[in-house]
Amino acid sequence: MAWQKIVVLNFENQHAHKITKILRLLGYHSEIQQPSTSLEALKGATGIIISDGPYSISANTPIPFNKEILSLEVPILGIGFGHQLLVHLSGGQVGKALIGEFGPAQLRQDLSTYSPLLLDVEETTTVAMAHQDEVLELPPGFEVIASTKVCKFAAVQDLNQGRFGFQCNIESNGTECGKAILENFIHFCGMEKNWDQDIVLELMLAKIRFTAKDKKVLIFLSGGVDSTVAFTLLNKSLGRDRVLGIHIDNGFLRKNESKAITTRYRNFGFTNFVVANASESFLKVMGKEIDPKRKRWLIAAYFRHVRNKMMEKLGLKEDEWLVAVNTLYSDSRPYLDDNSISSSTEKAVDVQELINRGAILEPLKELYRDEVRELGRRMGLHDEMAHRHPFPEPGLAINVLCSTGELSDKDQSQLSQTQVKVLNLINKEGMQATTATILPVRAAGIKDGKPVSGFPVVLSFDSTGPRNWLTILQATENQSELEPVELSEEKKNAPWYHIPRWRVLDRMSNFITDALEEVNRVVVKLYQRPETDLRLQEGYCDKARLDQTREVDFIVLDELKRFGWYEEIFQHLTINLPYASGPDHCSIVLRPVDSEDVITGNFSRMHHLVLDAIMKRIIELPFVDAVYYDITNKPPARFGWE
Repeated sequence: MAWQKIVVLNFENQHAHKITKILRLLGYHSEIQQPSTSLEALKGATGIIISDGPYSISANTPIPFNKEILSLEVPILGIGFGHQLLVHLSGGQVGKALIGEFGPAQLRQDLSTYSPLLLDVEETTTVAMAHQDEVLELPPGFEVIASTKVCKFAAVQDLNQGRFGFQCNIESNGTECGKAILENFIHFCGMEKNWDQDIVLELMLAKIRFTAKDKKVLIFLSGGVDSTVAFTLLNKSLGRDRVLGIHIDNGFLRKNESKAITTRYRNFGFTNFVVANASESFLKVMGKEIDPKRKRWLIAAYFRHVRNKMMEKLGLKEDEWLVAVNTLYSDSRPYLDDNSISSSTEKAVDVQELINRGAILEPLKELYRDEVRELGRRMGLHDEMAHRHPFPEPGLAINVLCSTGELSDKDQSQLSQTQVKVLNLINKEGMQATTATILPVRAAGIKDGKPVSGFPVVLSFDSTGPRNWLTILQATENQSELEPVELSEEKKNAPWYHIPRWRVLDRMSNFITDALEEVNRVVVKLYQRPETDLRLQEGYCDKARLDQTREVDFIVLDELKRFGWYEEIFQHLTINLPYASGPDHCSIVLRPVDSEDVITGNFSRMHHLVLDAIMKRIIELPFVDAVYYDITNKPPARFGWE
């Protein structure tokens, strides 16, 4: 892009994306580059931000940073590790802190020093800290502008060179003044607002016309927000005669999904798309596969096969067509992301092959998902098309966990060891869970920036617990934790368990996953069918289990919409576990999550009335033996379980 921009240097984690999104929401064009990038890639930058990252100056390990960047005559802001790196390379000293800081801290300004980045910021404000290293000595020309109780050089500057460093994570929601500091930095850079939806729309349309030239464009439609917005952009830019959409029902969609997608598109006026049902063949390919990675690979590989057959059937000549891919900005600058292009999407459409042939078009590559949603609304898409919950390419296939019904000796040993550690922790800390058990299935997580899998911890709270535990019918956040609770007879006799308030569960979940390295996920038991013995069952991704998942998923989404809560939740995943009284039954995990960027997120604190309505319908399903609620944030858990 030719106009002014703020460049964020990304040290392999989620922080850079959060910073970039905030800057764009504030109205300023921002893009991400690697810390080792060339000076050529930084042309047009009015300012540079060095993000936080997993590196350590004190570890004496190589840091992939182009030192020539510091020679540029533009303002530079370092955040977290970026703050330490900036000070270190400027001649200061960085080392292990006497006392590390993790969590909220009070940042106090040095009022004897003027700082343009602290204008309109309270003298004392709460910030988010997460560091073991810190600045020990300032370089020549630098001065301290703010400190915390244990971190003397929490914020520093060299006004003559336009260099600034903040140890706190400015981009975090836990930093109250974060947006103000970032906007002050942009003003210091002398940059005017240059990023809004009108600019974005015109940019996308022009880019499509420039890339497509005289070729036609083929796009595969999942019916989700990304493919729908991309399809709309293509039609608006090139006209319907040059665009063809293909929707393939792979058997892993939600209940009546293909029919609903077809109806929505036709009602909107789209006539240039075709629908193909390949559900039976996809299920045959899936077979009795239980490995999550292998399941994704099988779906992606067979999708390529079906894609090629469809192109042959429609008589489409490769040299006349480009293929549109729903790459987002977070995909092209990847982190550990549930919807990363580095997994199923890239393989499903053979992105690299298309790039090599010059046959690819990526209309959304400059945008984040929330920008895609807003762009869809700007083009007239209603909420059913532009504000749907994200739905991964493999669909419900990765929500149906599979098993042979037996654990390996290694898994059985690890499960038993984890069980002992959890019980010891619960007893030591005096947590008021009635029971704490382990589910005999592995779930995906993220720890120390790396993908991991582990056995989830199950917390149970029965109706005989102390009265400061609330039923889900009363788990509202506006009540005091110590407020006495009076339960009606109906609520006392509800067939699902009493649970603590959400904030209590959040603390318990965080404590367990922090304390136990092998645990990355915690769930709370809401219900177990009376007189049932739950065991690991043999179960695969077949039509019967997919139909079970579809039925529960439909109930959850239906009640969310009925209560006006659908848009309150970023995404809901219905997880089907082969843990039940028999092979034709299952356990269900409710996994509603809130997120601004997909990269991180929190479990959603569903309103008690909504959860009550959902539970009443789910427990009537004859195949459901137990219901759990996932109370883990991301990280350490991923949104999905596979």
